Amino acid sequence: MEKRLVDGFGRVHDYLRISVTDRCNLRCVYCMPEEGMRFEPGHRIMSYEEIAEVVATLAPLGVKKLRLTGGEPLVRKELDRLVAMLSAIPGVEDIALSTNGIYLASFAERLKEAGVTRVNVSLDSLDPDCYARITRGGDVRKVLEGLRASRRVGFDPIKLNVVLMKGTNDDEVEQFLRMTWEEPIHIRFIEYMPIGFESAGWKAGYLPLEYVLDTCRRLGWSFSPCGDVYGSGPASSFRMDGAAGTFGLISPVSDHFCGSCNRLRLTADGNIKSCLYWSDEYNVRKHAGNPAAIEALFRRALEAKPETHEMAAALAGANRSRAPTARRMSQIGG
Repeated sequence: MEKRLVDGFGRVHDYLRISVTDRCNLRCVYCMPEEGMRFEPGHRIMSYEEIAEVVATLAPLGVKKLRLTGGEPLVRKELDRLVAMLSAIPGVEDIALSTNGIYLASFAERLKEAGVTRVNVSLDSLDPDCYARITRGGDVRKVLEGLRASRRVGFDPIKLNVVLMKGTNDDEVEQFLRMTWEEPIHIRFIEYMPIGFESAGWKAGYLPLEYVLDTCRRLGWSFSPCGDVYGSGPASSFRMDGAAGTFGLISPVSDHFCGSCNRLRLTADGNIKSCLYWSDEYNVRKHAGNPAAIEALFRRALEAKPETHEMAAALAGANRSRAPTARRMSQIGG
């Protein structure tokens, strides 16, 4: 029997994204509504011991890369304790963290000591007023402080995730690109996705990422593809001539990367998701203490994994082959 986790299309899955909470200290417009969110009570959230059991079951099957997400993972108490538990599991080679960065300065050192190797920080605007509008109240100065702390403790690479939205932050592309000239930071522009909602507002805000390359051309900046960023994942990465850092394009709508997908997701309430977009979920908590049943459930989820999502069909208003998820991004873990 094939030991690795392989789906029906031959894709090998060695990467698990783990949401540790559905709660967040911000309310970003593309992630959750301003009010009315119903958060899971504490008893429905996976314990650190349950998460570690899942990872210990999957590591011998080839899962070696982990990413801790939320909500905002740093609102979960003692996250460094979970990191230490996961880093001690044989076969785990890399533990990354996705965060909005607000609390990062306070936790960077202990997370590094526990075993986090690299961070992705959501930073959709460098303008304080625009950032506050997108996040509904966030302070961009705290994020920048978190980035300084990340450099100081030695996270590498450090990536900034920028969800590009027409009429909101598309006028800052040049400023973000200039950051890569000055320091070895990696900007990842991400297309606005219809996760949990497909409103007219999403369609109006959607912007294909060819816009970023067009901006470089308009400014007369030379750039070329590069593949030297560890954990670049689905991003098409580029470096401008003479730049210390890079920029990448993650285009799930206009140019999906499903053919190379190697990701599984574990939601904070214990559901396996083999695809971010579709509603299919398999709850693993009821199998706690039974590694064989945990493995079997992951294999079942992979057997049902479709060849592709159909976000482009959502943009066109066309029918889809199955039901998209009703969960918001914060409830899945991105």
